[in-house]
Amino acid sequence: MSKSGFASEKVMRSYLDALLIEEDEQQALAQPDEAELRPVARLLEKVNVIEQPARAAPSKELQAKAVEKTKARVVTPVAAPISTSVVAPRMANKIAPPPKAVVEEKEYRKGDFQALFFDVAGLMVAVPLTELGGIHNMGKLNTLIGKPDWFMGVMVHRENKLSIVNTAKWVMPEKYDDTLENNLEYQYIIMLDNSSWGLACEKLVNTVTLSQDDVKWREHSGRRPWLAGLIKERMCALLDVSALIKLFEQGQSSLEDMLSVE
Repeated sequence: MSKSGFASEKVMRSYLDALLIEEDEQQALAQPDEAELRPVARLLEKVNVIEQPARAAPSKELQAKAVEKTKARVVTPVAAPISTSVVAPRMANKIAPPPKAVVEEKEYRKGDFQALFFDVAGLMVAVPLTELGGIHNMGKLNTLIGKPDWFMGVMVHRENKLSIVNTAKWVMPEKYDDTLENNLEYQYIIMLDNSSWGLACEKLVNTVTLSQDDVKWREHSGRRPWLAGLIKERMCALLDVSALIKLFEQGQSSLEDMLSVE
């Protein structure tokens, strides 16, 4: 049995099952129903609006006497009475459900598409061929100071500097330990689109044509923007390449992204 097969099927299936739990449940927030509004309506029906009667204007004779008495006094006019009205009690503030994410229109979302499957520490991952920038053999890496721990280093290929990601450490940091690290045998680099970012992988599996129904797509914003969906039959994560590139450029790890407030 190869070192890359050290991860048990049970552990990998448990991990992918967790990915299947979408944030849709978090989208369903309580809304005010008719039962909450009935007590307020009944209360308003019983309350009468009371207005103060207007004060009668003093006669001319009384006005003249008042002027004579006060002489130099300045009489301040009395303000008109203000009508009182009943203000309906406010309903408790309800948190509106967050808006749906604007899903970027991908070329592979328009019909059948091909995806490359590759293996990382026993976890199968897929990337759409339309967003595959190329495949290279793993070469010598030059490490850089001040980079995230998932950044393996820079590999020079035909005068191009490629930034290599430790895929296992980035995708499943909560499972990355000394045992996993010691058994990793990265052999290939999966380049992401036209960027300089590449994912280290242990084994290339195959290329498969998929239909739209073969994938459980992520339709809402969530804690894993790098996950485009899950390929149902193979229980395999399909990567959102543009989201991955963005996260890499921000220096953000998968775990930080999962814990961040959206």
